[in-house]
Amino acid sequence: MQRSLLVFTLILFGALSAMALWQSGYWGILAPHFQSFGEGQVLADLVIALSLVMVWMWRDAKAAGRNPWPWMIATLTTGSFGPLFYLLTRKSAEAEKVG
Repeated sequence: MQRSLLVFTLILFGALSAMALWQSGYWGILAPHFQSFGEGQVLADLVIALSLVMVWMWRDAKAAGRNPWPWMIATLTTGSFGPLFYLLTRKSAEAEKVG
């Protein structure tokens, strides 16, 4: 994935997250997901998707000789920021072949 796209995504998502935290607080972001089955489904979908990403990150980090725990903890505490930062710091396949 192109580094500039990851940086752009991090900046936009970071700005959105900062505004949400400023306006609603951490619990204010989570609370609506417990008010109806529809909102609960969105939370369950996010948990499933991030769990699958964490399995991939774990395997990828181990294969690359990296410690996967910082990325697991980052994902569990900050959601999508963990995988985005993992991808930003990950060596590309081309760089691994050269170096």
